[in-house]
Amino acid sequence: MRDRTTRRRAAQVAALCAAAWLAAAAGCPPAAAKTLVFCSEGNPESLNPQLVTTTTGMDAAWPVFDTLVAFEPGTTTIRPGLAESWTVSPDGRDYTFSLRQGVAFHRNARFRPTRPFSAEDVVFSFERQWRADHPFHDVSGGQYAYFRDLGLPDLIEAVEALDARTVRIRLREADATFLADIAMALGAVQSAEYAAGLLAAGEPERLDREPIGTGPFSFVTFQPDVALRYRAFPEHWGGRPPIDSLVFSITPNAAVRLAKVRAGECHLMPFPNPADLAAIQADPALTLMREEELNIGYLALNVTRPPFDDLRVRRAVAMAIDKEAIVTGVYGPGGTAARSPLPPNLWGHDPALSYPPLDRPEAQRLLAEAGFPSGFEAELWYPPVSRAYNPNGRRVADMIQADLARIGVRLRLRTDEWGAYRARMLAGEPAMALFGWTADNGDPDNFLGVLLGCVPARTGGSNVARWCDPAFDALVTQARRLSDREARAALYRRAQEIFAREVPWVPIAHSAVFVAARREVTGYRMDPLGRHLFRSVDLLREGPEPRAAAPQGADAPPPGAAPAPGGGAGRVP
Repeated sequence: MRDRTTRRRAAQVAALCAAAWLAAAAGCPPAAAKTLVFCSEGNPESLNPQLVTTTTGMDAAWPVFDTLVAFEPGTTTIRPGLAESWTVSPDGRDYTFSLRQGVAFHRNARFRPTRPFSAEDVVFSFERQWRADHPFHDVSGGQYAYFRDLGLPDLIEAVEALDARTVRIRLREADATFLADIAMALGAVQSAEYAAGLLAAGEPERLDREPIGTGPFSFVTFQPDVALRYRAFPEHWGGRPPIDSLVFSITPNAAVRLAKVRAGECHLMPFPNPADLAAIQADPALTLMREEELNIGYLALNVTRPPFDDLRVRRAVAMAIDKEAIVTGVYGPGGTAARSPLPPNLWGHDPALSYPPLDRPEAQRLLAEAGFPSGFEAELWYPPVSRAYNPNGRRVADMIQADLARIGVRLRLRTDEWGAYRARMLAGEPAMALFGWTADNGDPDNFLGVLLGCVPARTGGSNVARWCDPAFDALVTQARRLSDREARAALYRRAQEIFAREVPWVPIAHSAVFVAARREVTGYRMDPLGRHLFRSVDLLREGPEPRAAAPQGADAPPPGAAPAPGGGAGRVP
């Protein structure tokens, strides 16, 4: 018995070494080292969270960066972050933050910090996005789409360092969403000292390719389509993470992600296929976790492109799509048919909202009235990756294509690589496109203002329908200025009525989100904001022995890449 136990432990130690090697460690670390491998669904569009809008990009940023204020993991409650406290002036315009003392920045081959985090870093991080004349504003083609979609360039009046440990941000007017907005990834604090050194060296873009933050993990390497690697930061102000290394194994295909988890090559995976949920739940080596996430999957109808500039056509499309069938056939037990942009578990949602019902004869009548008695041809774009709000874009597109064919609308289906797909959406190219959203804070404005307001209807904005309704926009803007939740909710209900009447989207579904994890994973907590956070995650010592699995298809690493890690030792918008 002792020999068998010894052999088993030796195998686990060997697996630890292999996993740590994947994490770019120099040689095999001590036997106690732990590497957690997360099967990520795609590549981040940038390693700078100020430049991303997807959950994939934000997931890649959260290990590295901290924000002034943060969401309590698993909730939408604001708690202290790099600011240990803050005050708000009686008029709601001045936010004064008292910063933590002695917070350390990461280091890399090019940078050794000479001072701890200070107010200078906060000012740099906000002014880069805010001021067009900032020396880093245009670096990496900086669009700061999310910062702009939230209206922050016009909202912020001043960002001032009152002293090394005090920052004051003055707003032009009160905004009830401000703290929640800066708790999002765009509020990540970067090192002004690191940025200054790179600028002097003529290499400012390295700030966004080789990030330096104060987060629980420091960045090691990124190999697109293969892996992102991090190591634990022992000097983190919140304490050292339980694991030593963190790897994102980039695996777009959900079936391949699940195969890797079962083989022990990954410890966690998001977005399993709905058809696999029962099998995951029955597997004694795995745990299936579920979260009622705040999200929406929708069909955007670009109102600037004929024939979708005609309300009758938009209503006809909405009345021809059988959303209940899509939910049953694609989303499975986690899905709910949608009729509003707001998820039903978010305050402000109107459960009595009247949205155009399924009625194909009426849809055909509306098309004829609009001048299309025989229908028309159009392109429908669908996402190439599984998302929380749309687990199978091609299957949803197929079902919509079949539904609209019944009223004479003939669709050609198109897609693109995820990064290029997103770029097309934000540029407003497609006339019809499947897209979606997962909340980055717990405020209705994060849906109504960011996705349907007039500011983000610009090129590069998140309003991919390019719909700008002055009455809708005025209600959402007014709600943002109020602190009373009930008064705000009443305005949001009125705004949803305008949305339902004007039909810039066909809301398809809201979905619960699932994560499959190996049993040895402990401390992982699902999040209603769709984040995958690893600050407190650990691995049991006596997990199942790893099994080797040969990489397959498009998810296989290229020749010369590191082999997949063993799983018994040890977790893209």
